[in-house]
Amino acid sequence: MDEHAGLPPRPVIGVLHPGAMGAALGAALKPVAGAVIWAAAGRSNATSKRAELADLVGVPDVAAMAARSHVIVSICPPHAAVDVAEQVAAALADRSDRPIYVDANAVSPDTVRRIGTVLGAENVVDGAVIGPPAWEAGHTVLLLSGTHAATVAQLFAGSPFEARVLGPDLGSASALKACYAMQSKAMPAVWLAVAEAARGYGVQDALGDLLARDGVDLAGVLDKLSAQAGPKAWRWVGEMEEAADTVAGVGVPDGFSRAAAEMYRRMAQDHPADS
Repeated sequence: MDEHAGLPPRPVIGVLHPGAMGAALGAALKPVAGAVIWAAAGRSNATSKRAELADLVGVPDVAAMAARSHVIVSICPPHAAVDVAEQVAAALADRSDRPIYVDANAVSPDTVRRIGTVLGAENVVDGAVIGPPAWEAGHTVLLLSGTHAATVAQLFAGSPFEARVLGPDLGSASALKACYAMQSKAMPAVWLAVAEAARGYGVQDALGDLLARDGVDLAGVLDKLSAQAGPKAWRWVGEMEEAADTVAGVGVPDGFSRAAAEMYRRMAQDHPADS
């Protein structure tokens, strides 16, 4: 381990919160941790069941988790990332030694840097997950940047998450995640806009016939996107808004992601949310 990080050989690791991805991250960390814990207060039965299946240890609340943890991993919807960091900061108010805080959320570099001001930039690692919840190797990458990125990467060595260190700067991991999400989520949302516009003008069937000549099965594309994105659409709204902030931060037009966010917002109205 990175001696400067001050981690014991088997650190206590807190996870906020064990949704599908959080449970997978927690399970991946169990082989190197003294315990992987989570804050049970106010969480749903589904969250509790996932934590139980991943063999994570419940503690009463964020304060109890923060008091015990050497490393805290935040994995939550993008809009909640700063609020979660502020909850942890409040819980750490009387603690002189600060844990490493891994913000593994789909947020912009500016949001990560804001979290750095809340918890101390030297304590924060910018994390970004590319791929599904990882229960086997070869499918999911964990991007990391920040002062202790290499320390966190070591915790995931040999796990189903392939950890890649991008360097010491907060924001690098989130920037790369946002750019990747532009092609994986914003570009597919164009099909939603195309189909909705065609429906609005009553020409969807005719459009489908024209696209079929080009080898595009419009109905198939929409069905696949609905299956992949539907239950997650409410989360993708926030991710696309954060991606828009990311590209705008370097002078790139952000309308693509703003439009994608709106299309996923509309999709979310017709699909039950995951948790």
